[in-house]
Amino acid sequence: MRVLVAGIGNIFLGDDGFGVHVVERLAESTPPDGVRFADFGIRGLHLAYELLDGYDVLVLVDAIAGRGTPGAVSVIEAEMPTTAPDVLDAHGMTPDVVLGLLRKLGGTIGKTFVVGCEPVDCSERIGLSAAVNASVDQAVDLTRGLLDEIIDCPAAS
Repeated sequence: MRVLVAGIGNIFLGDDGFGVHVVERLAESTPPDGVRFADFGIRGLHLAYELLDGYDVLVLVDAIAGRGTPGAVSVIEAEMPTTAPDVLDAHGMTPDVVLGLLRKLGGTIGKTFVVGCEPVDCSERIGLSAAVNASVDQAVDLTRGLLDEIIDCPAAS
């Protein structure tokens, strides 16, 4: 089983860089067999092409607005879109656009999970807000737990 854990987001837009910070923390330890930790930042197009390399499961880590109180971390299962947009903004590719592009390129992925955090401030600045920064460790633990489930029970992934 091959699993890609991809941190996405723009570190120059405050809390939007959440996924990058979490994956950097994850990468401080050795990943389980078959798991790759990678910082894709704003390179959604690159991520779509990377997925063509044959991953079974994708875990995206990102700031996702509208899912709770600021700093709240959650895990959702994403579905593969049936279409991709005709026009792509390589610097603004959301998870659904990346997955849509993957489909358009002829690729597929078994399952996709998103470990997301409710942002506080995504204005132009470097660094996470206090609430989102305090959630990084929780997101790391949640991601590790999710990986344990995926690896221990591959039929469920």
